[in-house]
Amino acid sequence: MKSALIQFIKRAFSREPELHPVERGLARRWIKQRLLAVFPELRNNPAALERAYRTLGLEARSGTEAGKEQTIYEMSIPGER
Repeated sequence: MKSALIQFIKRAFSREPELHPVERGLARRWIKQRLLAVFPELRNNPAALERAYRTLGLEARSGTEAGKEQTIYEMSIPGER
């Protein structure tokens, strides 16, 4: 019980770890592949694909739950950045 409380306090006051650049690049590639699968009109238009990716407003961050070291992507509404 005591160690669980200490772990909770450490997580609450610690800064989020930085996401590794390789993971960020892989995630960006995967998201663009999914965009191409869903919107086939973007296949031969790299500028439109990049605009579509940027308008999603995805922000990558590391998982915060105990035992889950996965990357989480949060979507923000384009007008509220």
